[in-house]
Amino acid sequence: MVALGLVLSMHTLQSQERARYRDFQLGSDVRSVSALTGVAASEAKTVHQRPAVIQELEWRPRFSSSSVTPTQADPVQQIIFRFYNDQLSKLVVDYDRDRTAGMTDADMIEAISTAYGPPLKPAVGKTRTALSQLEEESGTPVARWGDADYSVVLYRSSDLYQSSSSSRFRIIVTSPRLDALARTADAQAIRLDAHEAPQREIARQKKEVTDARVSQEKARLANRAAFRP
Repeated sequence: MVALGLVLSMHTLQSQERARYRDFQLGSDVRSVSALTGVAASEAKTVHQRPAVIQELEWRPRFSSSSVTPTQADPVQQIIFRFYNDQLSKLVVDYDRDRTAGMTDADMIEAISTAYGPPLKPAVGKTRTALSQLEEESGTPVARWGDADYSVVLYRSSDLYQSSSSSRFRIIVTSPRLDALARTADAQAIRLDAHEAPQREIARQKKEVTDARVSQEKARLANRAAFRP
């Protein structure tokens, strides 16, 4: 029993250590990520405000000063951090094509495995879940890593008329728990937006009429005071 407990404890620690990308820990808040990247927290874009706050923060390492000091050889082109109620739920990491030129799927898998261990074996007979728009846009999934606490997927995409040697690589690092909550919130927000759209349009039109009336009245008063026949 003691041995089993030690094994489980070691597995938990290992899982927690891998629930990150570089210095960015899944579950971190916007302020923590802002401090690491040097991008102001105010730069975070609010995607939805209800039923949960969904935010995104974009970072281009080569064009910013931060505590996570990039080098000229850093292959990362940009990272998009996605937050669910101020908790980092997903990182979308795009690698610069020039920095991965000529690298094969096997090369990328070997490199990423140094951080996350051996990739998962493809599941046999597993029911496919519906892909999100992000997953569809990311290209072909090449390999996966993860467990209940984190998920890492390597994607490859290439332009229609270019060779595989010019492929683009992307990894998406996700907290399965937070991502499930974020997906539900996204779907609910879209439904709420559609339901509230008619009322928002009516309010917009009323505001337009009111603003035009106020502007016209201001012009009338100014012109009346200055008018000389």
